[in-house]
Amino acid sequence: MFNSFLMVVQALAAAIGVYQIALSFFGWYRRKERITHKPTKSFALLVAAHNEEAVVGALIENLLKMDYPRELFDIFVICDNCTDGTANVARSYPGVYACERTNPNQRGKGYAIEWMLKELWKHPKQYDAIVMFDADNLVATNFLHYMNEDLCNGYKVVQGYLDTKNPHDSWISAANGITYWFCNRLWQLPRLNLKLSNFLGGTGMCFETKLLKDMGWGATSLVEDLEFTMRCIQRNINPKFNYDARVYDEKPITFRASARQRLRWMQGHFDVCRRYMMPLLWQGIKERSFVKIDAALYVFNAFVYLIGFLLTLTLWFDVMLPGEPHLTSIYSKMPLGLSLTIVLYGYLQCPIAMLLEKVNWRLYLRLITFPIFFLSWWPIAFYAFFTQNNKTWSHTKHTRVIRLEEVQGKQM
Repeated sequence: MFNSFLMVVQALAAAIGVYQIALSFFGWYRRKERITHKPTKSFALLVAAHNEEAVVGALIENLLKMDYPRELFDIFVICDNCTDGTANVARSYPGVYACERTNPNQRGKGYAIEWMLKELWKHPKQYDAIVMFDADNLVATNFLHYMNEDLCNGYKVVQGYLDTKNPHDSWISAANGITYWFCNRLWQLPRLNLKLSNFLGGTGMCFETKLLKDMGWGATSLVEDLEFTMRCIQRNINPKFNYDARVYDEKPITFRASARQRLRWMQGHFDVCRRYMMPLLWQGIKERSFVKIDAALYVFNAFVYLIGFLLTLTLWFDVMLPGEPHLTSIYSKMPLGLSLTIVLYGYLQCPIAMLLEKVNWRLYLRLITFPIFFLSWWPIAFYAFFTQNNKTWSHTKHTRVIRLEEVQGKQM
């Protein structure tokens, strides 16, 4: 009985894995984004910052150099529960708004954004769209041109390409970079090519103002980006991925900092999955909407990590017991050639993504330690499942100042 149950669970996990692998092939090609509209849309650029005095200045200077008419965008730094000089740094730049928020009972970016939007609606100047960044980011100077283009083409929610600012710093920052290159190329781009919904990534996000006013923000979980994505898809608004609109995000350089960040993501992911997965799946089945079914499968990935971890532990434990194994692996029921092909391509997806993304050759050496990073997701997912009701925001400290010219120079 237990063996039959185990086979059903393995078959479910394998089916979702094979689906993701099949999807990835549609990321092997891409169409370059075109700019056909003149700059007409106005933007409020929101920078979420909590004790970021060390790095927020570099981003502000970067944004002030955007290749977009200066009268069409303004910068608002959300100084959320700051106890340092973040607000003073923001105020030192002419025309930049330092918006200070103090609410120790509601911490986290989701609450900060919700507060900022209410303040923005009262601002004397109104904007066509809202763009959100994190204080540690750097942004390609043509970013707003691509957002203007997508808004003019009728898109209401757009996610830029999330690149890595510091992949050379450590094996951990490199592993994070590899993960993001894989997700951009073989998760986001295939969905764009197949006209499915893309998923917001927490920064480099653009929203039509009217949509935000109609929907409200309402995303205050630990993964506010995923939560808002689900709310959009439920309303038949599909976020669009813009491959050429680049944002460079700073990744943790120590395993401990990375584990804390990923634990927060997984806790939030389980929470959002619990609230949105089944309603979205059922809605997709009733409406015969593959977009919604795909989104439901995507948000279920937190459980796929957990199931994979538990299945692996169970099968390994069975093998170590005396005598013949009592449990059956699903791979033993598949033709050897097919199972080897699936497993091999699964392992090769990251180097393939790096090859397609033309990543600096030195970073291929980091593939040696990448499996350690990848396998560490399993215990993180296990612990996150039992602590998913934790709503405490864990802040990643940023202290290193990097300029856009340095980042783009190292990619050559």
